[in-house]
Amino acid sequence: MTGEKIESIATALVVGGGIGGMATAIALTERGVAVDLIDLDPDWRVYGAGITITGPTLRAYRHLGLTDRIKEQGAVTNRSRVRLFDGTLLRELEEPVIEEGLPATGGIMRPVLHRLMQERVRELAIPVRLGVTVNRLETAGEGVDVGFSDGASGRYDMVVGADSVYSAVRDLAFPHMEAAQPTGQGCWRISMRKPPELDMGEFYFGHEFPCGITICGPDSIYMWMLTPHQRREVHMNEAELFRQFKANLAPFGGNAGWIRDNMTPADWINYRPLAAALQPRPWSNGRVVLLGDAVHATTPHLASGAGMAVESAIVLAQELARTDNIDAALKAYEDRRFDRCRDVVETSVSIGKLQLEHGRPDQIAGLIEGALARLNQPF
Repeated sequence: MTGEKIESIATALVVGGGIGGMATAIALTERGVAVDLIDLDPDWRVYGAGITITGPTLRAYRHLGLTDRIKEQGAVTNRSRVRLFDGTLLRELEEPVIEEGLPATGGIMRPVLHRLMQERVRELAIPVRLGVTVNRLETAGEGVDVGFSDGASGRYDMVVGADSVYSAVRDLAFPHMEAAQPTGQGCWRISMRKPPELDMGEFYFGHEFPCGITICGPDSIYMWMLTPHQRREVHMNEAELFRQFKANLAPFGGNAGWIRDNMTPADWINYRPLAAALQPRPWSNGRVVLLGDAVHATTPHLASGAGMAVESAIVLAQELARTDNIDAALKAYEDRRFDRCRDVVETSVSIGKLQLEHGRPDQIAGLIEGALARLNQPF
């Protein structure tokens, strides 16, 4: 969805070809900026299971003109189901529709979402360079001189760092920021075929390992499970991941139990410890600015990490289009994003802390429902 043309900058380098970086490249290009996009992965791949697409995230993708493609390639719904870990049905939830014609919630396989965004990048003829990152950033006059890891160099009116929680841009240009901190939890994920009786997303509570299932297509789902993280000297191999996840699911019934009984070593299983950080202001240094996990990395408790990155990309483009004063535009971007991103990060970490402390389900539900209601408000 194009908007007013950006007159304040003519060129931009976007570092990071993930969701936040591609969203930024699309949003800036549609407003007239000549964008170069780079990514460290020479194959521009994405690993991962599915991704839950909340109403606010679908709204953000509508700004990029991608909602219909997500609906076609993923799965959307207006309802979800809450069960006890043994499969006992507690209630069905009616998900709110936050904009006319917009699905309430849904899911899509992360590689499919990545491919849809890549297709849009190619449609806009955005130059993409792979297997490269930045190793030098120097603000000089009304631009940034950039040194690349392959020995090349360039100059841009602006550099946007959307290069993950391990951001090279952040390390180069933002000495007041630190790495994301572990939260004490780990997240298990599995991608596999859909249980035959599953007709909407489900959440399982009442056990120390909360989990949920998201439908991502006609016959595909992903399941997540949160557990206390136990540090290991050696990462688990695929066979160990399979055995441990199956053991974690031993007490579960319903469709979670079906997944336990039907999962195979060929299904994609992943485990990673969780970390989060809301980086302190400022989020820009001269004409270098951060967004996404580089500056507001969150945990999956509100299913909002991708949505926050896309929102930040849209807001950055909007504010750059509103004024020729770049300093004012970057401050306005930060002002609009900081409290909203802080809410997501801090609430997500608080939910995880309560889960580790075996907090009451109504406390946890209250935090989730309150945060999701706030996220439904316009950004």
